[in-house]
Amino acid sequence: MSGPQVLSEADVERETWVDPVRGDVGFRTIFGGDTTTCEFTAGVTDLEPGGWLGHHRHRPAEIYYVVHGAGALTIDGEDYAVTAGTAAYIPGNSEHGIRNTGDGPLRFFYVFAVGSFAEIEYRFTAQSGSPMINSDAVSR
Repeated sequence: MSGPQVLSEADVERETWVDPVRGDVGFRTIFGGDTTTCEFTAGVTDLEPGGWLGHHRHRPAEIYYVVHGAGALTIDGEDYAVTAGTAAYIPGNSEHGIRNTGDGPLRFFYVFAVGSFAEIEYRFTAQSGSPMINSDAVSR
């Protein structure tokens, strides 16, 4: 177990993906990166209007908490409307993706119960020939 850590996201390098499979997304891994030690990996993701994170799977379960904006979250083929204050539990190995459906940025906090982002192997659905996230309106 590690000691207390208090970090500002401004002190963590922002990573971006602009990719036809992974999506158009920016994120900062605040805990679980190269310079932190803890039992969790956590950070913030930003999706600009029209931005998206492609459908993918990974072994560890994940939690999203929407801080700002509006979006469509798909988990195992079920679509959910998400807005600020929405929390989602995504079971391990569940296919999921999210896109910004609003006029402003969509920002969410994510957390995995693993100590390092390096322990998370993303398997993107489009790599196996399946469709990307649905662009239609969500049903929930």
